[in-house]
Amino acid sequence: MDLSIIIVSYNTKKLTSDAIDSLHAKDQGISFETIVIDNNSQDGSVEALRSYAKKYKNFKLIENSSNTGYAFANNQGIKISKGQYILLLNSDTVVKEGALKKLLDFAKGKGDAGVVGPKLLNGDDTVQPSCLRFPTIKNAILQYWFNQKGLFDKYAPAGKNPVIVDSVVGAAFLITPKAKKEVGTLDEKYFFYFEDIDYCKRVKDAGLKVYYLPEAEIIHYHGASGKALADISNQWRRLVPSSIKYHGLIKHYILFLVMWFGQKWQKLFKSSRN
Repeated sequence: MDLSIIIVSYNTKKLTSDAIDSLHAKDQGISFETIVIDNNSQDGSVEALRSYAKKYKNFKLIENSSNTGYAFANNQGIKISKGQYILLLNSDTVVKEGALKKLLDFAKGKGDAGVVGPKLLNGDDTVQPSCLRFPTIKNAILQYWFNQKGLFDKYAPAGKNPVIVDSVVGAAFLITPKAKKEVGTLDEKYFFYFEDIDYCKRVKDAGLKVYYLPEAEIIHYHGASGKALADISNQWRRLVPSSIKYHGLIKHYILFLVMWFGQKWQKLFKSSRN
């Protein structure tokens, strides 16, 4: 088995179905299994997912009795996976033809690869920023106090060639056998968010690299898989608990103050010039 594709489902019945169907729409040119972990959806997802075991071969479904969180659920899939490589795939994605083989072929040819992320596209096929620099205090100061843009924001590297980056978002996240051996599974202290950055940091600490591969393309309906967790006006609040766990309480609030005062200063500076 070349690849194990792991999808976490939570009240995204239509999206999850579309993601699974996209894997089988065309011959991907590889052998793969699909493992879906449902976190106690209440929208009819489970009933729909049960039907896929009959529709597609190498399909497995884990039905959780509660919402266990993104990292825990993905780890459930990783632990029963049989594929040499593992692809963590959001339920709000559509895999384009050939994307999986391109990811695999690249990863197999790079002995230092720990994680490989594809180019993510919006629903209109425009490029979606999907790479991140590690969120350090230094980068926060440079961006929010010295106006060096892009150090704390998602971005998409230009060009068609593979690029080494700090981190790629977890919407489509290929883990190599070396990373699985050296780094292991996701850290389950994260319920939602920051688990991808944390994993990429551990990959780097293990002496491996994170690559962005623009040749492989996957559509990502950004944020759709997390809408059930908070209303639109409070989406940012979901980041806070995971940020505290990633940075630690003191560093989290230092970063918050650096960014808050920096934004206030920039507004005052702009108003004084007008």
